[in-house]
Amino acid sequence: MRVLVTGGGGFVGSHLVERLTEAGDDVFVARRRDYDLTRWDDSERLFADARPERVFHLAAEVGGIGANRANPGRYWYANLMMGAHVLELSRLSDVDKVVVAGTVCAYPKHTPVPFSEDDLWIGYPEETNAPYGVAKKTVLVGAQAYREQYGLNAVFLLPANLYGPRDNFDLETSHVIPALIRKMVEAPAGVVLWGDGSPSREFLYVDDCVDGLLLAADRYDRPEPVNLGTGVETTIRELAETIADVPGFTGEIVWDTSMPNGQPRRSLDTSRAAELFGFRARTSLREGLTQTLAWYCGDVLARA
Repeated sequence: MRVLVTGGGGFVGSHLVERLTEAGDDVFVARRRDYDLTRWDDSERLFADARPERVFHLAAEVGGIGANRANPGRYWYANLMMGAHVLELSRLSDVDKVVVAGTVCAYPKHTPVPFSEDDLWIGYPEETNAPYGVAKKTVLVGAQAYREQYGLNAVFLLPANLYGPRDNFDLETSHVIPALIRKMVEAPAGVVLWGDGSPSREFLYVDDCVDGLLLAADRYDRPEPVNLGTGVETTIRELAETIADVPGFTGEIVWDTSMPNGQPRRSLDTSRAAELFGFRARTSLREGLTQTLAWYCGDVLARA
């Protein structure tokens, strides 16, 4: 099958491209340096070059709390436009299937835990990442509308917080796990972390996320969004202590309560994915953190 992966040179995309290639698919990787998907002409050129039968839309502009606070307008615009262009060009190109990666940031700030897909519209997202989350949620509406009007087989997935080898470890734009790993490796005597450590998150290892993307592509053909996660809720304090234990960090962890906590709690109801296309995460948090740390330390040494 001829498959287009937007964001195929990125964190999740690179892992997905490897799996598709191993399965024998003809994969076209869309990288930002070659195609700016916020521009219609670049997006149109991409689809003409790729001629896809199936599309995985993973491209996004995203970061942690700091990056979201610094770029609310850009994150809203870029993610909205990329999603709209991919849907419209998939329609015009008669693509057989589109798998769109959404975000858990689309959920309302005070969603009952565990997050059910049916509660996606009961309120407004947490303020620091609302522009990004709303943009992605609008792409879900577009996917459902295109299915209804044009018969485009577009499905929408909501992964938990992702992590693993090849993640973004830039402290200005990274999410919590790579940021914590880098801080503890570079400052073993002690680190200062944002907030009070009480918020919770759910973390999904990148290989498990790829499993979910592939299963949904092969087995799921409905308009309802679907969570991808482990169903395990972990506080940021517990996460920091686990990461500190994995590399043998012996310094002090200081919590800066003048900085924001972000979303109070985040954990997903993963029953729909299990029921509808057989997805279940396989990697425990400690196992995934060990593999991520090993990759990061090896990558640092390789670049030294």
